[in-house]
Amino acid sequence: MDLFLETDDDPKTLAFVAELNKASDERLQTAEFEKDRDTVKAMFEREDRLIVPSRRGKWLFDYHRTKDNPLGIWRRLPADQEPNSDAAWETVLDLDAFCKAEGKRWIYSGAITCPFEPTRVLLILSDGGSDLLRLVEFNTETRTFIEGGFDTPAARAHASWLSHDEIAYFGSVDENSATRSGWPRVGRRLKRGQTVQDAPVYFEAGKDDVYGSAYSIDPLFWGGNSGERPVEIFSVGHEIGKASVHLRDAKGEIRRLDLPTQIDYSANHSHILWRAKTDERHPTGSLILQTIAPFTDEPLGEVRILFSPNDGQSIAQFSLLKTWALFIVSDRMVPKLYLLDLTKGGAKPEEMPLPSELQTVNFRLLDADLTLGEEVLTVIGQGFLLPYSTYRLDLTDHSRAPELVLTGTAPAYFDAEGMRTELLEATSEDGTKVPYHIAFPKSWTEGELPVLMYGYGGFASPLAPYYSGNNGLWLSHGGAYVQAYIRGGGELGPDWHHAAKGHGRHKAFEDFAAIARDLVKRGYTRSSRIACTGGSNGGLLTAVMLTRYPKDFGAVWTRVPVIDMSRFHVFPAGKAWMDEYGNPDVEADLEYMLGYSPLHQVKPSADVSYPPVYIESSSNDDRVHPSHARRFAKRLIETGHVPLFHEYGSGGHGGAGDSSEQAARLAMGYSFLRQTIIKG
Repeated sequence: MDLFLETDDDPKTLAFVAELNKASDERLQTAEFEKDRDTVKAMFEREDRLIVPSRRGKWLFDYHRTKDNPLGIWRRLPADQEPNSDAAWETVLDLDAFCKAEGKRWIYSGAITCPFEPTRVLLILSDGGSDLLRLVEFNTETRTFIEGGFDTPAARAHASWLSHDEIAYFGSVDENSATRSGWPRVGRRLKRGQTVQDAPVYFEAGKDDVYGSAYSIDPLFWGGNSGERPVEIFSVGHEIGKASVHLRDAKGEIRRLDLPTQIDYSANHSHILWRAKTDERHPTGSLILQTIAPFTDEPLGEVRILFSPNDGQSIAQFSLLKTWALFIVSDRMVPKLYLLDLTKGGAKPEEMPLPSELQTVNFRLLDADLTLGEEVLTVIGQGFLLPYSTYRLDLTDHSRAPELVLTGTAPAYFDAEGMRTELLEATSEDGTKVPYHIAFPKSWTEGELPVLMYGYGGFASPLAPYYSGNNGLWLSHGGAYVQAYIRGGGELGPDWHHAAKGHGRHKAFEDFAAIARDLVKRGYTRSSRIACTGGSNGGLLTAVMLTRYPKDFGAVWTRVPVIDMSRFHVFPAGKAWMDEYGNPDVEADLEYMLGYSPLHQVKPSADVSYPPVYIESSSNDDRVHPSHARRFAKRLIETGHVPLFHEYGSGGHGGAGDSSEQAARLAMGYSFLRQTIIKG
């Protein structure tokens, strides 16, 4: 048995990883690798990038990696100045210097701003890129850590401010505080200087749930009075994508709202906006607005359906501000932005005209704190060949129609003049039309393009076109990039996800393989010139391509993959995936999953020839344990195959790290592709 590979410090595990790492380094760290690594690193560290800042009080903030600060610096600029790259930015925190002083690698993961004093924040620091987070109080005005301030142990955690001196802290600091999945379930009212264990319980989810969370909306920031009671909202995640919403009522009791569990939602002081994931009450994919009155006998009021999707439509993003509801519709992969003025009774959502060249649009608030100001809203647009642009949307004046004002465009990271994109469809095995995008050289007329396919197809996570210098580097090598919108994702709404859940998982695999075959059918390439890549659930997808569809691909690059479908649930995070995949302890589920489980579907080299495979993982990945990747590599070797494997010592599930580390990981993958589908 190879279960020793589940023990990170077992000498046999360490020797196995070291031996395979050495082999992949010797094979992949070529002169071309070094050139790609340096190119990617320089892109990470460009000084002329487009800055999308966050505002806290009188300052704009930006996090930036530089050649001298590969872990990054947090910097600020007076809010009345334009956030240009050549502005007089002032360093607030040098993370490289902080880590050197601490003797420990911390990765900046954001900040939680105190609405009562925006100069105070809880810095979110990841332990080496893992899911373990330390929350430490920092004064952005004095640029110092606050002596005696909040400083929580590294754990899976999240928090929100309840007052100037108190936070709602959810942290998996011990067994009782964690759900079956290892995520926090118990929230505590934690005062500054108090240990987590001594803080009183604020709210708790069940042990068999996935998570618990809570936040408070203070009326002072929503046009109310300081003496008014705050609106307290609590959530219990029963499964990934299934949650119940609760409010504290006039008696101080926490009451569950009469809402379906399969929803996404956004709430403010007076409304809740939610998207239906089933047709339990409204058509699947509908967006519903309801009033909330937490201190009354009937906290949920009038129901308004703001949007019901037609075929090919889905909600891509939605949010409530103080006096506006905003949402983005993906209409056959074309974005549309809608606004609803909540101050005008009976008003209908109005579409905001967008530049036609934008393939993807999303929005974010300028303000980082809970005041949720509406003075400036930043709309970000982009495409595979179109650099990011930002637009200002001023929503403060309800007497005039809002309009988008272009505020900046990112520099080009590659020459897209000779390239083009197309949105195409492949026909899957059951007849379903599956969309995908392809970016490739305009000069191509026929022949065999080296194609890199990317997919995910799970947990309702939608993919959308995005601008990437990394993809541009691949395109500049003469390759084509394909992004697949397969079932299991959320690109075409909740039903697109539901179709590939549980015993429908094979549909996601069939969709992806159908796209690979469609590329060949259309004459773009041949199978031996197609590589696929994906991470996490996308790592499962690509590993299945290796074992189930080996003739359709010329190379497989699988990253932090889920591999063993019989044991994924023995690790805490994996327990949260059973609603998506199935329960290995249920015979019917296990039998189905073993039918595609990559670890169990590996066949001897005498029976099947697999395309070259590169397996990438991280030692401190505490979401998908690295033993999945290790055991897959070992099984392939035992059956006569020759995989490449590399386990990085840090970076966690998302491959976080300094600019050099992140660049090297990508360049290793590109080196693998150079040696397979480019030179192959």
